[in-house]
Amino acid sequence: MTAVQGGTDGATVEKELTAFLAEQTGTEPTADQDLFATGVISSMFALQLVVHLEDEYDIEIVGPELSMDNFRSVRTMSALVLRLQDADTGSRDE
Repeated sequence: MTAVQGGTDGATVEKELTAFLAEQTGTEPTADQDLFATGVISSMFALQLVVHLEDEYDIEIVGPELSMDNFRSVRTMSALVLRLQDADTGSRDE
């Protein structure tokens, strides 16, 4: 289920992330659920999420983007993916 870079919208990313989390954790989180506070994911699983997001959406998550706040909910991860795809698309257009 590889997303086409630049053609992905927030609702699609949220749906795909929710399905991935449900498959991996056995829990289907809501878009705004704090995944760390509710115990759905741990900081170790967050590393798996980084790899999954990078592979699935052809993005690179480095430096300040590795903040735990970017992985706190399905919605924040979706925003991260879209932001990084937009940044990458913008750098290629120059």
